[in-house]
Amino acid sequence: MATTASDEFDGALDDLRETVRGTVIERGDPAFDDAREIYNAMIDKQPRLLLTCTDVADVKAAVNFGREHGLDTAVQSGGHSGPGLGLVEDGLVIDLGEMTGVHVDPEAETARVEAGCTWGDVDHATHAFGLATVSGVISTTGVGGLTLGGGHGYLTRKYGLTIDNLLSADVVLADGRLVHASEDENEDLFWALRGGGGNFGVVTSFEYQLHPVETVVAGPMFWPLDDLEATMRWYREWLPEAPEDVYAFYMVAEVPGDPFPPEIHGESVCGLMWCCTGGEELAEEMLDEARGVAEPMFEHVGPMPYPTLQSMFDDLYPPGDQWYWKGDFVRDLSDEAIAAHERFAEVPTPKSTMHLYPIDGAVHDVGEDETAWSVRDANWSMVIVGVDPDPANTETITEWAQEYWEAVHPHTVGGSYINFMMEEGQDRIRATYGDNYERLRAVKATYDPENFFHVNQNIEPAN
Repeated sequence: MATTASDEFDGALDDLRETVRGTVIERGDPAFDDAREIYNAMIDKQPRLLLTCTDVADVKAAVNFGREHGLDTAVQSGGHSGPGLGLVEDGLVIDLGEMTGVHVDPEAETARVEAGCTWGDVDHATHAFGLATVSGVISTTGVGGLTLGGGHGYLTRKYGLTIDNLLSADVVLADGRLVHASEDENEDLFWALRGGGGNFGVVTSFEYQLHPVETVVAGPMFWPLDDLEATMRWYREWLPEAPEDVYAFYMVAEVPGDPFPPEIHGESVCGLMWCCTGGEELAEEMLDEARGVAEPMFEHVGPMPYPTLQSMFDDLYPPGDQWYWKGDFVRDLSDEAIAAHERFAEVPTPKSTMHLYPIDGAVHDVGEDETAWSVRDANWSMVIVGVDPDPANTETITEWAQEYWEAVHPHTVGGSYINFMMEEGQDRIRATYGDNYERLRAVKATYDPENFFHVNQNIEPAN
């Protein structure tokens, strides 16, 4: 009997199982549905197979297998991608979630972090030495996607973007080679990795600069939604002049249940989420300024370990909710923009929200062409997020986020943090990278000329 293509593939798959230490999971296997679950339950993709990698050798084998068999190949770190780019329909998923080693060098104040780690893993390891680096605001987020997209969080005004604290990376390329990227080795690749997403290879480990951060003064402050205009006008003037030790992102939201007082459950609010690395006296001075604008209906700001702040939203936003989000970079909050925010600030579901994350301070100290992240003069990274656990509300949260974004988009820079984008097309990707886009295409042509890594916010290789 003649050998069929299916027989050849099955034979190759058997060889792959013998080669790797991780687990190969095919569609139909008992573990398949659990293995393909990601953070955003709105995404339902059916890969042909998934490989959970335990080490770099497994990653190399997975890349070679996907390339040799012409499989669309996705790479997953923490699985938090809004559009579900860590999965791919009828293709191969390279799952890095078992690669969770963290090595901290307290003398050099650096950490070598494997790409399957969450930021909670990193915080656990670094906090033991009174150190931290810039990450996001939910500790279950994977280090890989957040870093490669640029990365911003509570320490950004003081220490820049996550990529501004990236010292080096190990990368498996499309041809299966492992290379090291830093300021001194494969410099063009290192430049592209800092904001260019997963376009250039599978990063298996990251080396980060750490900073002395142990206890911060942090927590939420809420105003009634009627105070949005006054507080946002104050915020737009205050934030750029505030000391870099002070961080506060602006939000609109609905107050959830516990641990908040019962009398404010379900209230529509605007407010600030604070983080001060400069001590209690500085924090109280800044809080007093905010209180002077409008009387808060609730505040709970005080000293806490940095990992406590980092995990504060984890229980509110567990895996399994429906998510739809839209983002933009914001340079100025004009009166017209504030009016647009007012029109849509009544969120449609209790978990839906809008955040304005500061990306000024130390971020502005880096030139627009020094990393792939080009928008170095914006003051905020905005995200509008429709979230609900019930699939029946998917249309409601999606329409709200889209309409809100359409109202404020004309008052923004135009591009967006790629981690706050759904699958929105090449025009949006080009707008995000601006003058750096063609340089990214050239780097892509060098390291992935066939665009093997295209299940991402894709940058096509230059001709």
